[in-house]
Amino acid sequence: MVHSTAGYMIYTAYTFKNVFNYKENDVYWCTADIGWITGHSYIVYGPLANGATTVMFEGVPNYPDYGRFWEIVEKHKINQFYTAPTAIRALAKEKLDYVEKYDLSSLKVLGSVGEPINEEAWHWYNDNVGKKKSPIVDTWWQTETGGMMISPIPYATPTKPTYATLPLPGVQLALMDEKGKEIKGNQVDGRLCVKFPWPAMARTIWGNHERYRETYFSAFKNMYFTGDGALRDEVGYYRITGRVDDVIIVSGHNLGTAPIEDAINEHQAVAESAIVGFPHDVKGSALYGYVILKETGESRNHDNLRKEINQIITEHIGPIAKLDKIQFTVGLPKTRSGKIMRRILRKIAHNDTSNLGDISTLLNPDVVESIIKGKI
Repeated sequence: MVHSTAGYMIYTAYTFKNVFNYKENDVYWCTADIGWITGHSYIVYGPLANGATTVMFEGVPNYPDYGRFWEIVEKHKINQFYTAPTAIRALAKEKLDYVEKYDLSSLKVLGSVGEPINEEAWHWYNDNVGKKKSPIVDTWWQTETGGMMISPIPYATPTKPTYATLPLPGVQLALMDEKGKEIKGNQVDGRLCVKFPWPAMARTIWGNHERYRETYFSAFKNMYFTGDGALRDEVGYYRITGRVDDVIIVSGHNLGTAPIEDAINEHQAVAESAIVGFPHDVKGSALYGYVILKETGESRNHDNLRKEINQIITEHIGPIAKLDKIQFTVGLPKTRSGKIMRRILRKIAHNDTSNLGDISTLLNPDVVESIIKGKI
């Protein structure tokens, strides 16, 4: 993606200052990798354009132990903390001692980035890290947008678990149906688009402007199509339901993966999950779940756990969304920014492991082989 200089810097500076409520002499820490857009925008450009103190961290959250993040928060008296739901879920698996032995009273704002945060992780973050006094800004944006597009403003926007809440000032969103018509009103869902330009939007794809036009501006006339699905609740808050290409059609029903994963993660024995589709003779597609268990769940009977997980899905979404296959695994393939590489999980579910692409850049490439060996 090609970004401009001035527009990108102005927008990252504006969103950083407002979304994190940054004040002079605050100490801000984003745990992302600088090589990814979150690092570009919210470790380097946004903070430094505001003259902020920005902490740079190279490492992982579980070394030398699972208290590493909280040790750094205490040591540097961090005021704003920005991380990914993946990291939160990994830390929530462990004993609370790792959090409780550190002084986190300096924290004023907590941030979430990279994917929709599920409700259980949101509450764990709010209760144990923020101590119910530091608002969580659940930020939605993309590499292509350059900066945050939907987010609560701390101490101003009432937060709601799993909802990114409202577009930032100046950002005008639309939900579109499959026929290209805008869906008006609230309590609706559709494809998330942006109606008008904003300063940090990517200008092109390097060396291939036609691909840029085709990917982002051809699906809906005069709209930027994000590729994400979203729902808008009764007060106009937005919840991202996942990539539109992650919608799986099961027996004629369009099922988004994010709400199903959210339901699974409500199970007290589950740490994290990822859902993909695989071919089914009767349904067309069926659902394959990769599930990481907490320590408390690892000793449980796996067949019983599978039944309980499907029961939770039935209660939250309906029987149509039940998983045909549930594989318990020690990890999921993730990029260094914490995104789950679903294309790899899809290929494994499809029994197509001959060409998984380059997995050497994953945070945990070894986990791919263990998932293949444990496939159901």
